[in-house]
Amino acid sequence: MPIYEYCCQKCGHCFEVLQKVGEGGESLTCPRCGAAKPVKKVAACAVSHGSFSTGSCISKSGFS
Repeated sequence: MPIYEYCCQKCGHCFEVLQKVGEGGESLTCPRCGAAKPVKKVAACAVSHGSFSTGSCISKSGFS
């Protein structure tokens, strides 16, 4: 199961959740403030081909 990162729209706290592929975050709440429906962050990750790889995972989110 992949680990997804979510951010709370109310307090800005970001946290990780182990979820099945395709499982939504509708039932999640922020562990810090309890607000409902945190936003899933989107990450763009590098791809490795043989012994050559470039880049790294970069967060694409409005939260810092």
